[in-house]
Amino acid sequence: MPSSASGAPDKNAAPPLPEPLRVPVADSHTHLDMQSGTVEEGLAKAASVGATTVVQVGCDVKGSRWAAETAAAYDAVHATVALHPNEAPRIVLGDPDGWSRQGARVPGGEAALDEALAEIDALAALPHVKGVGETGLDFFRTGPEGKEAQERSFRAHIEMAKRHGKALVIHDRDAHADVLRVLEEEGAPDRTVFHCYSGDADMAAVCARAGYFMSFAGNMTFKNAQPLRDALAVAPLELVLVETDAPFLTPVPYRGRPNAPYLIPVTVRAMAAVRGIDEDTLATSISANTARAFGY
Repeated sequence: MPSSASGAPDKNAAPPLPEPLRVPVADSHTHLDMQSGTVEEGLAKAASVGATTVVQVGCDVKGSRWAAETAAAYDAVHATVALHPNEAPRIVLGDPDGWSRQGARVPGGEAALDEALAEIDALAALPHVKGVGETGLDFFRTGPEGKEAQERSFRAHIEMAKRHGKALVIHDRDAHADVLRVLEEEGAPDRTVFHCYSGDADMAAVCARAGYFMSFAGNMTFKNAQPLRDALAVAPLELVLVETDAPFLTPVPYRGRPNAPYLIPVTVRAMAAVRGIDEDTLATSISANTARAFGY
């Protein structure tokens, strides 16, 4: 493990390659554009340990364009396109702090949101774009003033996914009841994926009844994540996916260091332990589920 000058482990150092999976799986949610190194390097490293397919997720217009272009260029990459739940309020109300990747922005109002949604809609029609997302609701980072823009954007994305026959990829942070309410009111697409599933076992039962896929990330390995492990324990195996959400949510024992698709085996093994099944059985199921969810 690389060390800093003080001799302590370097928190920015990439974790080592895990033991390869015997049965290849897909990383159902990653952000290659936010990771270090080239796309080629990232894909090669992932494939070397059995993460042979990745779903590259768009969070804004620029990132969604990049996701679509990257999926067109690489067979191992599928794209989803969307305005992230936190992006919609920034477009409408502005972003004086410049927290997002675009930096500080002036308010654009409803017309600017319509314009951005139209661009996402055009990208969603492309054949190598397999999903609309990540969309949904996030009450952690967006306050009450942004809720209206978030919900309007979410509803527009649901309609888009259904019209184009694409998967819907949901970001749900501190908003479980409202996300489920909007899905029920609008009518969910045939294939709906809760990315980085964050609910408990009770919510997993609700998702299972509705046929929603639940994708688990590295945070299910965190010490305080027992509710996630409880949810994974009861989720129907045919609705379970795995993801990195890289560069975020790096699994234990590498928490806090940069995440990437090549670390998928760490999470798969932790998930198999929770389910009490061998990793090959879980990987076989995850592989089939992800292809079914995204229609590739």
